[in-house]
Amino acid sequence: MTETAGETTERRVRVVLVDDHRMFRTGVQAEIGQTERTGVEVVGEAADVDQAVTVITATRPEVVLLDVHLPGGGGVEVLRRCASLMAAPENPVRFLALSVSDAAEDVIGVIRGGARGYVTKTITGSDLVDSVFRVQDGDAVFSPRLAGFVLDAFASTDAPPVDEDLDRLTQREREVLRLIARGYAYKEIAKQLFISVKTVESHVSAVLRKLQLSNRHELTRWATARRLV
Repeated sequence: MTETAGETTERRVRVVLVDDHRMFRTGVQAEIGQTERTGVEVVGEAADVDQAVTVITATRPEVVLLDVHLPGGGGVEVLRRCASLMAAPENPVRFLALSVSDAAEDVIGVIRGGARGYVTKTITGSDLVDSVFRVQDGDAVFSPRLAGFVLDAFASTDAPPVDEDLDRLTQREREVLRLIARGYAYKEIAKQLFISVKTVESHVSAVLRKLQLSNRHELTRWATARRLV
């Protein structure tokens, strides 16, 4: 759906924005949330997993724009806790991942979790509006190069893990891994994930042990090679 200035649409879709960056949520709201023009009504926002589940349950939107990397367990945890809403026989809540990440592991993780599509944050406002309406209609929507990840992952009935080493890590350990690889200090990670510094240290030790790495520099190289940063 593409609309010119001054044009209005009769279609409506209620949307919740889930992203831990307030400025990004503000930008999306400004870009697509002019309801008379776009048909998109933003009915709620959330910055972490607990907030997301609370807002989604309270507002029951048609579509949730969901970031993959969130404090509290990530987008996959939101999907897990909203499974009953997605499976509702009437007015199901549908999820469209909207992330800066184009890593295969992220794409496949949220699709396995029940999301109807995955687009990256390079998408234009008009294309995002179109994607939201398509997901509301029950279609699957992907940024062009990401669809191949899903096709490859589900080509066989047993759908093997994308990366056996990464598959050993818990969701929280993956979050810590990414933040360490991005250069965050332990205190910064603790603040972003709402956990203690001691807990961060425990997660880092577990990641190093499971991946058989010696220090955070090796961990950063490992994550960068897999495009997890």
